[in-house]
Amino acid sequence: MTYASLMVHLELGQSNAGLLRITGDLAERFGAAVTGIVACQPMQMAFAEGYVPGEVYEQDNNERKREIGEAESEFRAALQGRAKALEWRQTVRFAPLPEYVAHEARGADLLITGVAEGDLLDSSRALNTGDLIMQAGRPVLVVPRSVQTLALQRVVVGWRDSRETRRAVSDALPLLKIAGLVTVAEIAAPDDMAAARKHVDGVVAWLALHGISAEPSVSPTTSDDAAGLYTIAQDLGADLIVAGAYGHSRLMEWALGGVTRDLLLKQDFCALLSH
Repeated sequence: MTYASLMVHLELGQSNAGLLRITGDLAERFGAAVTGIVACQPMQMAFAEGYVPGEVYEQDNNERKREIGEAESEFRAALQGRAKALEWRQTVRFAPLPEYVAHEARGADLLITGVAEGDLLDSSRALNTGDLIMQAGRPVLVVPRSVQTLALQRVVVGWRDSRETRRAVSDALPLLKIAGLVTVAEIAAPDDMAAARKHVDGVVAWLALHGISAEPSVSPTTSDDAAGLYTIAQDLGADLIVAGAYGHSRLMEWALGGVTRDLLLKQDFCALLSH
């Protein structure tokens, strides 16, 4: 298994240097084609008179065009010669942005994105990362703005015996195969420690069949399992966490589970999440 096709979602109006550097490194490593994509919404403004001057809309439209053009130029300059092939997608639409990116990701093995600044559940003009993860049907590699490289020297799999986690680990196999060392970590209640050890030992044995060296780790649960997983990754010097993404749909918006949301808010590690 490999990643033959990557899709990277760029933010408008800011530098995407770290995101594109990591995308380029992965494209070279896997010999992959890369598609860049941006999505934004036009101005949504209500005037008391019920009328928005045409020049206001025109100014906003020109600003969007300029930012999209800058993002495409940054994408091509950063990845030219590093990817097997380059493609570009863009849209300006009133409809939900994650839906568009998720549909376009049908031809990608891995979707790479940053985290929009502000509330993760604010789906106004910035793409809602949580919604994208829940809708994409593809593994999503989330790259914090503070991260500039993904060395894959140490990877932590946040294990939970669930469909989402099993899918995440399977989706991450190409990355796990090139990682220096993988730790499969489960956080469990005292009465469940024996079962947790059996879980992680089974995953370690399965990874070994794929030629991946991994070690098991079981820790007692705390009041904040997300913080516990974060501490494990920090203590091990990990640069990537692999985990299942959990959430539920409510009125067409996704409310993320606590661990998933907290992982997206951490600014020290990349996270590969699958739903």
